[in-house]
Amino acid sequence: MDFLEKLKSFDIPTCLRICAGTDGSVTFLLEIMTRYPTAVVTEFQHIIPADEQIAELFDVNVGADINERVVTLTADDVPYVFARSLSAIEKMPEAVRSDMMKADIPIGRILRDHDIETRRDFENIELIEDEPLFGAQKLLSRSYRIVHHSGVLMWINEKFPVDTRWCL
Repeated sequence: MDFLEKLKSFDIPTCLRICAGTDGSVTFLLEIMTRYPTAVVTEFQHIIPADEQIAELFDVNVGADINERVVTLTADDVPYVFARSLSAIEKMPEAVRSDMMKADIPIGRILRDHDIETRRDFENIELIEDEPLFGAQKLLSRSYRIVHHSGVLMWINEKFPVDTRWCL
């Protein structure tokens, strides 16, 4: 089953379905839906060396610098998304690289602010039971690649709690 068909089959709140199905900025959608600014709370960010799998994903050499960032997106102090991103440092335009290293700027905003034309290629989406996230016992996980000039610029996995916080 493809990404869209899987998403349509899930019994989840409509606002969550919209965020999980967007090929644009989740941060922007959260601000529209909640009517509050979306804050990016960085759990950690560091540079890791690309292993074989990551090197293949980004078409870089094994050992190349990869920015790993884990954040929580909140609106009105309510956590909505837990996200992990990997970015190939050498593939990023300099201005984007600089902003990514500042940590608490949403990726969608960075790309928009620097007029970076991208597309999101969805990889996977699934509902996961009994993996608590922000007080919910079920979560929705999706992963995708942000593609720029036919190459992967970033890989992102987002996890959304499945509960009533999405009944906006």
